[in-house]
Amino acid sequence: MTLENASRSLAALGNPVRLSIFRLLVQAGTAGLNVGDIQRHMEIPASTLSHHLSNLAQAGLVQQTRQGREIICTAEFKRMRDTVDFLTAECCQGVALRDKAS
Repeated sequence: MTLENASRSLAALGNPVRLSIFRLLVQAGTAGLNVGDIQRHMEIPASTLSHHLSNLAQAGLVQQTRQGREIICTAEFKRMRDTVDFLTAECCQGVALRDKAS
């Protein structure tokens, strides 16, 4: 993963609403969720959700697929893993992460 791609992913997840949406989609697994279900769960206007989903999609973290009349959103698990791996390898220089209390 390039520094630019990592930065794009982290910037998108730096917003609490987008992080909540992404977390919801990760919990939904590979089946994903349709936009209406995400909106009901998040309790935000459709236009706001559309803005955040677009940002996540542009960052490569969410894929949107039309199935009939619905748009199904799924988390891009490979991009998520690549971002975590980048942080571990590039920022932590391979040092195992551990809790300070340990």
